[in-house]
Amino acid sequence: MVCSANIMGVRVGVVGLKMGLYLATWGSRVGMDVVVVCDVDPGLRAAAKERFPEAEVTGRWQDLLTSGLDGVVLANDFDAHAPMAAAFLDRGVSVLSEAAACISEEEGRGLIEAAENSSASYSFAENYVFHPHVRLIREAIDSGEVGRVSLVEADYLHGMSPDTVAALIGDPAHWRGRIAATAYCTHTVSPVLALTDAWPTEVTAFSIDEADPRAAVVMTVRLSTGALAVTRHGFLQGEPDSHWSWLSVRGSRALAESVRGQGEQAWSVRVRAEAWATPDGVTRDEIRVPPALSLDGTNVERSAEGTVRILRAFRESVERKAPPLIGVRAAVAASLVGVAGAQSLRKGSCPVPVPDLG
Repeated sequence: MVCSANIMGVRVGVVGLKMGLYLATWGSRVGMDVVVVCDVDPGLRAAAKERFPEAEVTGRWQDLLTSGLDGVVLANDFDAHAPMAAAFLDRGVSVLSEAAACISEEEGRGLIEAAENSSASYSFAENYVFHPHVRLIREAIDSGEVGRVSLVEADYLHGMSPDTVAALIGDPAHWRGRIAATAYCTHTVSPVLALTDAWPTEVTAFSIDEADPRAAVVMTVRLSTGALAVTRHGFLQGEPDSHWSWLSVRGSRALAESVRGQGEQAWSVRVRAEAWATPDGVTRDEIRVPPALSLDGTNVERSAEGTVRILRAFRESVERKAPPLIGVRAAVAASLVGVAGAQSLRKGSCPVPVPDLG
């Protein structure tokens, strides 16, 4: 599969220059012109200026509102995206928002209104939906061999040391120290929603270890199709090699799950169908390897494939008004699972409905 950076001229700005610099680098490779970079940290601004010497540099995101941009990439603090996204959409600037769309139902509904009333587009930069193993599982579902999906499990786990975790989530100056343990859930929930074509209806959340309740959580998410999703995310040992992501889908006819292996193997998918479900009456258990994604004649590293696909689609949405790969309602729905999960934890792990977005 080949993608090509054949058109320049989409003027974009980037807010937040940690993940944002990574996105900007790939964005320039797929045909976007990074003209403004922004971060409150002068060191990050300096690094971005070295990478993009012709770009304007600023510490105020508001400066980008009047920079004549076609689009903006929001990769700043996790819990600060929705108001900024709405401000750019109101100015007719297309938005690509990374990680969380909103941190409350009120923010989510305001973001939906801003996006649907704007001449510009809103795209959610949830690259995990387009990782190689997730795409292979989607193909197995679309072919009908999995059957009706009943149970989905999704992990997003980091195997960091206890001291590193404590420093990260215990630091109130860092966004991870501010957010609820359930909040950073879209890397699990968005693939679940995309694979099932469902909406979340109810969430029950549990701390995995009561001795360290903020470190990792598990959520059970009832879906509009009637299926159940079980998501695990946070800091647990045994992080998956496929960019911290592992998925399993059990259907009425087969199982499709990413391989728990090392390196390249982790991007492959195992499909298992019992003898009664196969045309020849023989149990099928096989490993499928994803095709490479090529950019300008060079294969993209597996962990960047989802990012490249998201950025290409964002460029298309700006240039040609193509529909976003992940639009505002799906982005808000995934983010509100984390909000409902936090409410569930506060209520002693009682089920909490996810707001109906209409």
